[in-house]
Amino acid sequence: MLRCIRTVPLAAFALAASASALNAQASTGGSGPGAENPRIHEIVRQVSPARLEADVRRLAAFGTRHTTSDTVSATRGIGAARRWIFAEFQRISRECGGCLDVQYVSEVIPGGQNQRIPRDTRVVNVVAIQRGQTDPDRHVLILGHYDSRVTDVMNDTSDAPGANDDASGTAAVIEAARVLSKHRFDGTLVYAALAGEEQGLNGAQILTRHAQANNWRIAGVLNNDIIGNSRGINGAADNTVVRILSPGIPPEAPAAVLRQYLYSGGELDVPTRQLARYVDRIADRYVPNLDAQIIYRLDRFGRGGDHTPFFLAGFPAVRLTELYEDYTRQHQDLRVENGIEYGDVPDAMDFVYNAKVTALNTASMASLAWAPAAPDSVTIRGAVTPHTVLRWKAVDAPDLAGYRVYWRLPTDANWTHSRWVGNVAEATLENIVIDNWFFAVAAVDRDGNESLTVFPVPGR
Repeated sequence: MLRCIRTVPLAAFALAASASALNAQASTGGSGPGAENPRIHEIVRQVSPARLEADVRRLAAFGTRHTTSDTVSATRGIGAARRWIFAEFQRISRECGGCLDVQYVSEVIPGGQNQRIPRDTRVVNVVAIQRGQTDPDRHVLILGHYDSRVTDVMNDTSDAPGANDDASGTAAVIEAARVLSKHRFDGTLVYAALAGEEQGLNGAQILTRHAQANNWRIAGVLNNDIIGNSRGINGAADNTVVRILSPGIPPEAPAAVLRQYLYSGGELDVPTRQLARYVDRIADRYVPNLDAQIIYRLDRFGRGGDHTPFFLAGFPAVRLTELYEDYTRQHQDLRVENGIEYGDVPDAMDFVYNAKVTALNTASMASLAWAPAAPDSVTIRGAVTPHTVLRWKAVDAPDLAGYRVYWRLPTDANWTHSRWVGNVAEATLENIVIDNWFFAVAAVDRDGNESLTVFPVPGR
């Protein structure tokens, strides 16, 4: 029997957000800029479930988008799909006066390099770049993979509609470009439809190398994979929660960094987890009837996603995915067996839910791209004293308003206390004992857009 939990109709999605959790945080020493940016509320309202559904159905109509499928046909296979995505980005760019640089970013993966690529195959990502106005070297990325598969990962001819996995994420990338291209941002936005995910995260590895080769400063990577279904194989349904998978310490972290975590804490405060908290706050602030559930893990148990290569390269990267998954709709041949319909088809999706998760992406990207860069060289001191002192290097941004200091108990998942300290480079929290709290600092612009919070390292 299906157990329905907190399903919310489209009408509720269009309502304005209620007071955010951030506004309820303890704050003293001046309020600073307003906590909410009205332009981001408007961005959230512009996301269309109908457009997302149209895009998912169009992608599913290519039959299969397997990485090694047909690249010549105009109507079937991964080649036709990537040309359609490229043309859609170009159309969006024309509507914004050429604001997008649309390109293919690709490499040939040699046959036999991994077991899922049997022959030399060019893996092609479709990427649209919206250059920032004042800080173009700082990049915010949204990802979704457009390749698909059936039960046999090597089968590149059978129909593999890949509606939820991952036309839902690819449609979110395209919709984000439609909505955000109407605005101009300080930082650069990157909209990336990746291939080769099902064959071993090939497209993500290619784009990660491209980012490194071009010296991208990445403020955040939002990977969207399986974000369009609200009913799970466990019989539950919920269209009000999205999971954020957030990895911790990179496995290649230097010994000195590991020693710092051991002695000073911070393993729950690495940049990837600050990004997860950031997206969670954005959900509370801007997206009605959507909560974020942060999971401190690289991905779902024993599985992977396209944020992984970025994380391993040292970039803050998280995965957004639906709360409940239906495995009869993932990686399945189209069939009916024992009365159960198998296959990843559009009719099994919830496009209102798809729109809410997409709106969370657009709001997070806009906030990060409008915000100043995160503070640099943040240090903390206060051992055996009643006060905690934080110090940082000033951020160079034309619309910088100042800084907000955050703190929380070690048992809390999110920041629970904050204080606006103004445009300074040092703050003292009197009678807040360093031993009992974790701390961070964020830069804030005049519209209230905040950078990622930065966890401090011990200072002299």
